[in-house]
Amino acid sequence: LGRGHTGVGQLALTTNALVVPVALIGTEKIQAPGKKLPRPAPVTVRIGKPLSFARYDGMAASPAIRRAVTDEIMYAIMELSGQEYVDTYHKRPDAA
Repeated sequence: LGRGHTGVGQLALTTNALVVPVALIGTEKIQAPGKKLPRPAPVTVRIGKPLSFARYDGMAASPAIRRAVTDEIMYAIMELSGQEYVDTYHKRPDAA
């Protein structure tokens, strides 16, 4: 599970919306790396408890607060998915 981008934190902070963490498990079986066509496979969807960030009201302009909110969301997804968290961004595949 790679590092989250802070846009979700910004959106949660500016709208005061609750964030519902969701983990999809088994998607790697649908389209394996290097395969051109997807294949049917079961996928498990785990939905977590809504997260509120009202305690940060008025602090949406702070990059550190946006990062803290994003990290909290990613941690909730990590717990739902059972994946290991890696504090780096996912590397995009090279263009074919």
